[in-house]
Amino acid sequence: MVRTSIFILLIYTTSISCSDQKVDGHNTHSGKANIFYTCSMDPQVKEDKPGKCPICHMDLTPIQSDDTKSNEIKLSDQQIQLGNITTQSFAYTQNNLNQQNTGVLTFDQEKIKTISARSEGRIEKLYIKTIGNYITKNQPVYVLYSEDIAVTKQDYVTAYRQLNMPGDFGKNAAKVLNGAKEKLLFYGLTDRQIESLKTDSKLSPYTTFYSLSSGYVSEILVTEGSYVMEGTDILKTADLTSLWLETQVNTNYANGFRVGQHAKVSFNDFPGKSVNTIISFVNPEINPDTRLLLVRMKIDNKNLQLKPGMQAVSSITRSSIKGMFIPIDAVIREEKVSYIWIEKVTGVFENLMVETGIEINGMIEIKSGVDSLKNVVVTGAYAINSEYKFRKGSDPMEGHNM
Repeated sequence: MVRTSIFILLIYTTSISCSDQKVDGHNTHSGKANIFYTCSMDPQVKEDKPGKCPICHMDLTPIQSDDTKSNEIKLSDQQIQLGNITTQSFAYTQNNLNQQNTGVLTFDQEKIKTISARSEGRIEKLYIKTIGNYITKNQPVYVLYSEDIAVTKQDYVTAYRQLNMPGDFGKNAAKVLNGAKEKLLFYGLTDRQIESLKTDSKLSPYTTFYSLSSGYVSEILVTEGSYVMEGTDILKTADLTSLWLETQVNTNYANGFRVGQHAKVSFNDFPGKSVNTIISFVNPEINPDTRLLLVRMKIDNKNLQLKPGMQAVSSITRSSIKGMFIPIDAVIREEKVSYIWIEKVTGVFENLMVETGIEINGMIEIKSGVDSLKNVVVTGAYAINSEYKFRKGSDPMEGHNM
């Protein structure tokens, strides 16, 4: 910024000196000056005579009119030297890229188990009330009061007691018994629970349900006393022996990721720990709001040292990336456009809108909008930009969108 300010100040001085000389010359011969007056603070102001800036009320500065096109600017040898403006030709090169992306460990959704109500009723009791608790297979989870299950239990017991009746009574009882058992299994009762009905002295409308798998409780979705419908989720459990690492990747790098690609992952909470893994999922859709791409990796966690919510960094190396690269500082990046300055002829520079790509070691890829035969400004681009705005009173890419 200091260099740019000095450069602009010197340009002002040079412009004023040259303008004054030309004013004198023109006044002598033609009586008309080829200059205009502008404000250093508000360069959009242009007047044909001296005076005060209508915005900030500073004295207007005389500037020699620029006869170049709207997207061009002409600089003297002295201005080019003072602004440290240098150029180089475009060339295709190969680079190696080590991409590091920060992400967050989450539950492996493929190992999330959901315990749901198999019949409508009221939650009479919850055995699990705290998220993070570990439950084992066959551990009791909740007690449900259900009239539908109570009726089916009664049908089962009645049919069982009628099995020894003679003739069609016994045959029909066997059919009812099998039908009731199938229905109780559908409701989620175990074979052991069903068999115990034959010896129960009194049938209960309450039924205890058990976990079908082991895991850590990740969500509890009901409370005691709540009424549930068939299919209502009661709670969810997660197996933490494997986790997901999800990272959000800039769209410029989206084409560099594929399923099966090797990655090395390190963890902020364990500086000395790293694991090798592969990419398991690349989202085919880019988030329209953030313009980021979701990339996922599966992380082995058999010792349960890692926890969901921890931050981690994935490192992926891509070799021999071929492209047209220039220094990052050569690209002027604004909210909606990116552009560079090209040396059209000696001393004349034009701005050119471009599409940028990946960044590698201080270099940025130019994907479109360039002619490989042209010379691009690699140092001093911002100095040219400042002089353009001051001299022409507008942004070089005003009215353009990528």
